[in-house]
Amino acid sequence: MSLKRMLTTLIGLPIIVLILFYGNEFVVGATVLVAGIICTYEYFNVIKQVCKPIKWIGYLSNVYILLSMFLSNELMLKVVLYSIPIILLLLFSCVIITNMKITFKDVTFTFLGCLYIPFFLMFLELIRKMDNGKVLIGFIFVISWSTDIFAYLIGRNFGKHKFSKISTGKTIEGCIAGLIGAVVITILYTFIVNSIWKIGYSYLNIGIISLVLSFISQIGDFAASIIKRYADVKDYGTLLPGHGGMLDRIDSLLFIAPFAYMIFSIL
Repeated sequence: MSLKRMLTTLIGLPIIVLILFYGNEFVVGATVLVAGIICTYEYFNVIKQVCKPIKWIGYLSNVYILLSMFLSNELMLKVVLYSIPIILLLLFSCVIITNMKITFKDVTFTFLGCLYIPFFLMFLELIRKMDNGKVLIGFIFVISWSTDIFAYLIGRNFGKHKFSKISTGKTIEGCIAGLIGAVVITILYTFIVNSIWKIGYSYLNIGIISLVLSFISQIGDFAASIIKRYADVKDYGTLLPGHGGMLDRIDSLLFIAPFAYMIFSIL
């Protein structure tokens, strides 16, 4: 399993880098949109074990990602603000029309999926349209993946203290290693960025930001595990050997994106 995980990363990482830094806005946007649709499918495939998700509303929510490719960030945030009550209106209308064959539980899990996946992924597009957007998205991937890799390697080989019954494979040692590894690798990425693009990012600021986002990424990983445990499944899918489904691979990335946008907007 470890070998499969490593091979998938070694093959997938160069592809992501090429798309991220050399793809135009439509290629990057289309990649995010496809990821959103796949993750939405995997999410619904898991929660159907415990409810009846209203799938068409969930898939329709991926229009967030599509619209964010063409609208300004300010206008897109307004669209999101207006669309949330519209989604709730549609969901509860389904309950009324079906005479409660669709239940409140179905509404709740569907609404969570609408926010958790396409809404969070949309922030990648918003970040891409900021100054040095591709570099900033690079920070998100570096933090997410370095946290995951260091937590996995150290936790698997040296971890002795279990962190939580939510995810029995995670250890305190692994979580700490993920934080430290993310800071080190992100500072190295910052050095490369500063050297090539002459941007001049502060290493101190980046170190603090990477520590915060690495912590959030691990919460995102636990959040995905909470949903899987509730539905009593191991993985969201089998698309990526050694990792599970697409959602298993980018669950921490989902949580990082909106918080990264907040931080980058302030700074």
